[in-house]
Amino acid sequence: MTIPDNMMIGSTNALQQAPEKKLNSDLNMEQFLQIISHAMSMPSFGGESGGSGSETDYIGQMVQFGMLNAMQDLNETMQSNLLINHQQQAFSLVGKEVTLTSQEDQLVSGVVEKVRFENGIATLHVNGEAYTMSDVIEVSQ
Repeated sequence: MTIPDNMMIGSTNALQQAPEKKLNSDLNMEQFLQIISHAMSMPSFGGESGGSGSETDYIGQMVQFGMLNAMQDLNETMQSNLLINHQQQAFSLVGKEVTLTSQEDQLVSGVVEKVRFENGIATLHVNGEAYTMSDVIEVSQ
């Protein structure tokens, strides 16, 4: 029996956007370094013959590019950690009495019967209905 990816605990498919079309302006670090290397090998780079910047401009650009890559990696890690934390919180509610708001803005109380994951996002099942974690108002034993 195969289990679909969107039903797996810890699935980050819901957080990952569809593959984006690569633009010519999207560079990775290796491509950036190749461009800088090529620019440095040109005779007019930073020289007295009319170069467009100082000889150390490329270092600042490398640092900025590296920081941008690090921030993107950090963002992915934070999204993954947030999803795992969300799932653990949902597990801890199984068997507990909760008060939730329904889609009709009515208060619903009941015991969390089970937790189901759809695209990695937890849904709580109370009184046979599915609710999101953001619908929870109160939790008690």
